[in-house]
This record gives sequence, structure tokens and C-alpha cells, in this order.
Amino acid sequence: MPERPEPPERPDRPYGAPEGETEAERRRRRARFLRELAEARALRDRVQPRRAKTARLRHAMRMRTFRW
Repeated sequence: MPERPEPPERPDRPYGAPEGETEAERRRRRARFLRELAEARALRDRVQPRRAKTARLRHAMRMRTFRW
């Protein structure tokens, strides 16, 4: 069983973040990731419209039955 890597020694730096990365760089990287994720979901919805519709209906049902 491989051992888990040691946690970062600097508590102000998120685990797995490159050394010397600023908060602004992390936010830019996260924003780019989220844009690409949304783009991939939109592409999947265009390619598989029936599955996308089913997922939309399922999500709507979950939201209707969710108690706040």
C-alpha cells in the first residue's frame, strides 16, 4: 500500500498548490477550471440532449422535494 504524501509544511498554502503561487493566481486557475467544466457540460448537453433533459428533470424533482 503506497504511503500518502506528507501534508504541506506551510499551513497558508493549500495542499497540492505549486510553491510560490499567490491567491490571485489560484483564483485565476480555479476560474479557468470552472469555465472549462461549464463548457464541457454544455458540450455534453448538446451531444446527448435526451440525457441532459432527464438530468434537468431529475434535478428539478430533487429541488422540489428538498426542504429548506
